[in-house]
Amino acid sequence: MDFIEGIDGDYIESKGDNLFFDVKGIHHPKERKICFIRFYPDPKGDRERRGQKYTKIYDLKQRYSFLKKNYPKYLFFSENLDLELQGVKNKDIKKIYTPREHFRDLQGKESVSEVEKYSRLLCDLFINEGNLPENSIGITGSSMVGLNKNTSDIDLIIYGTQIGIEFQDKLTNIYKASNHCRSYEIEEYKTHYEWRVGGSNISFEDFIKSENRKLHQGKFHGIDFFLRYIKSPEDWKGSFHDYRYKNYGRIKIKADISDSTDSIFTPCSYKINAISILESDKHPKNVNLKDIHEVNSFRGRFCEQAREGETVFVQGKLEKVFFKDETEYFRILLSDQVNDKMVLE
Repeated sequence: MDFIEGIDGDYIESKGDNLFFDVKGIHHPKERKICFIRFYPDPKGDRERRGQKYTKIYDLKQRYSFLKKNYPKYLFFSENLDLELQGVKNKDIKKIYTPREHFRDLQGKESVSEVEKYSRLLCDLFINEGNLPENSIGITGSSMVGLNKNTSDIDLIIYGTQIGIEFQDKLTNIYKASNHCRSYEIEEYKTHYEWRVGGSNISFEDFIKSENRKLHQGKFHGIDFFLRYIKSPEDWKGSFHDYRYKNYGRIKIKADISDSTDSIFTPCSYKINAISILESDKHPKNVNLKDIHEVNSFRGRFCEQAREGETVFVQGKLEKVFFKDETEYFRILLSDQVNDKMVLE
């Protein structure tokens, strides 16, 4: 299975300024890759790579403010997506780092850091116990670009639509059989609650309804790990330029989940049957509830958030989707850390 470079999970190093960006999504404009600043050179940084110190940026708003102040050329307005994005033009890309290549490199490396050691071991465990093909798993995150710390997490990518669906079903048994690979305990969820929904008004009780059954995260030898799934290229419907989106403002609805198959993938997606509009700052008269078909997100925190047959309250940005000027429908996009939500009834 062949995957092009420059998709979700890959990192990009820019020419000249040596910034590192993490790639978002699988569809990109012809002239650049959509990616968000992650590490930048900083004499006061707490990470080091080849003798140069770096700082990591976590918060999305901080990423935008940093680029506006220091590197505005990496910001652009996308007419297709109807919003400002971050990205690196193809001519400004020094190197693209891919998770599968990083895993292969670690397999032949004798001297590795602790997080690299356990990342490699976790991949081996999933290959052996989950029957994963070796070329369908990779290691992403800070270790891929040599900027990990002793406290870094393990970030893995699993490639292939059917491979991902079948492997997800095996995770429960893997957790039960392994002494070192497990799901989170209740006290650990409390820590996650602070940084995943901090600033929002989601209660811990609502948070834990979805969180305590998610299989794409856990502990391996005491280290946090996270899994992301990427669909097979033949399932990447259309291209970047086949889609256009129009912002219809913010909305909160009640809906039933009609299909959650794609909830494990990045980006994650839920088919919905909208029941009622609860709030809307731009309630357009021409929006029919039956035309709101999906909830989508590029944020891992919304993966495995709900299952088919469940009822949810969803709050996010309402967008009208145009596909090849043939299909039109509405979706709700979840991207804001504080304001966007999907909560089980």
